[in-house]
Amino acid sequence: MANEYTDELRLNFGEDGNTLVPVVTQHAGTKDVLIISYVNKEAFEETLNSGYATYYSRSRNEIWKKGMTSGDFLKIEEIRINCEQNSLLFLVIPEGKGVCHARKGDGLPYPTCFYRKIEKGQLKIIIE
Repeated sequence: MANEYTDELRLNFGEDGNTLVPVVTQHAGTKDVLIISYVNKEAFEETLNSGYATYYSRSRNEIWKKGMTSGDFLKIEEIRINCEQNSLLFLVIPEGKGVCHARKGDGLPYPTCFYRKIEKGQLKIIIE
């Protein structure tokens, strides 16, 4: 059933609330893509309630509030939903020293998880 013609929020997290919905997280000011991740119902509700990006970590099988261990939080400015209500866009303002869990040579986190590009089949760091 298409959801594009309704004002009603109809995200489908499944009967158990654990169906994952993809989220593109973008810097509200620069529009740089910071993270691609997922939310389940619990993570989405925590995001709405706290005002900070909260995800579901597939690798750890747990709710992950960005910044709880690193101090690098993502404050929600706006949440958008696509026409089929099966993916989300978080527009955020980073609070902290960076965004990515990967660290630069100086020990600080990268400002986006997309700090590399593929060039001639090789990875090249493009953000220092």
